[in-house]
Amino acid sequence: MDPANSHPIADAAPFDEHVTDYDRVHFKVYLRMLDAAKEGAAWEEVSSILLGIDPLREPVRAKRAYETHLARARWLANEGYKDLLAGPA
Repeated sequence: MDPANSHPIADAAPFDEHVTDYDRVHFKVYLRMLDAAKEGAAWEEVSSILLGIDPLREPVRAKRAYETHLARARWLANEGYKDLLAGPA
């Protein structure tokens, strides 16, 4: 778990057509993942530092968490932000 984020990271990010409570709680993680991807950081490093999953001990879990959270971050940046702008459901 990212020390800056006291909420546990799920093995997979949500797959929902609307912003979820999980998304709101992990918004900072998503933003940091987007920055890391833009900078070309290795997925193993991002998984370890931001998601708190050791890619050497749990490579499948770490890769799945990384991929789903990065996909969710990209969805939020391109589509999901509309929910955030609309306010609470």
